Amino acid sequence: MTDRTRRLTIGITLATFLSGMSAVLTSAGAKQLVAHRGASGYAPEHTRAAYLLAIQQGADFVEQDLGLTKDGQLVCLHDATLERTTNVEEVFPDRFVETPGPGGPVKHWLLHDFTLAEVKTLDAGGWFDARFAGERVLTWQEAIDLIGNRAGLYPELKSPEVYRGRGLEMEPLVVESIRRNGLDRPTRQTPVIFQSFDESSLRQLARDLPNIPRVFLMEGSLAQSWGTPDRVKEAAGFVTGLGPAKQILEHRPELVQWAHANHLTVTPYTFRAADHGRFATVRDEMKFFLYELGVDSLFTDNPDEFPRLP
Repeated sequence: MTDRTRRLTIGITLATFLSGMSAVLTSAGAKQLVAHRGASGYAPEHTRAAYLLAIQQGADFVEQDLGLTKDGQLVCLHDATLERTTNVEEVFPDRFVETPGPGGPVKHWLLHDFTLAEVKTLDAGGWFDARFAGERVLTWQEAIDLIGNRAGLYPELKSPEVYRGRGLEMEPLVVESIRRNGLDRPTRQTPVIFQSFDESSLRQLARDLPNIPRVFLMEGSLAQSWGTPDRVKEAAGFVTGLGPAKQILEHRPELVQWAHANHLTVTPYTFRAADHGRFATVRDEMKFFLYELGVDSLFTDNPDEFPRLP
């Protein structure tokens, strides 16, 4: 090989290496789309229809909110009660509890008062639109199987303090399900990110499944308590990211820099076409947070509006 040929070969090899490294770095820094309760702007939240549409619309992750039935089964449901997103009032009219409200007692049908078999009899789609009538509440296992490796899973441990008050621990059930499905293995095909407002849940998950990322959700007083450089540094001891309400970042954009300085991601919530605030469109709103404030990912009801580029 001549010196000229050797120099040319080295040059091509170096160029190829740098090109490859550029692709890796670009991929590593790519903004991530989390479908909030699935494509919940277009289909009833946490249903098969919403999850499948989210995948079709290019979601990197599909979010699940996890609750517990009376017989200890993990299901995908945002509220601790069933009446907002199912027809439980029609099917089980007398199975409510009353809580004090400003206008008098308020009736609630608590998820944990019903077995999985009972929950599966409920219509979880008709409330959204008649064409979704017959959709069912999904179990966490059904969501895992449905999504497969077509997108990542982004489960939130929802209201674990409610279940603790009833003598139940949600965290061991979640950990067991992750291990049973092989989602904790380095070779797993489906990425998983945990999220919660509950500090103790996140600390437990950090101990039990340290290789799975964990996002600390923040709003209101929680954001006031943790929204300082020192507290963000402390949070980095048990989570890998922060998930503040978007309004918090509007008033405290420096939180992004504090998080990144501690190697934490930032994933604000929730971006909706039905409520884009001072911006002309939800796409414009998402662009501002992603490319001007510099957040890493975000939750949206409208995955098809996610701006992949500035």
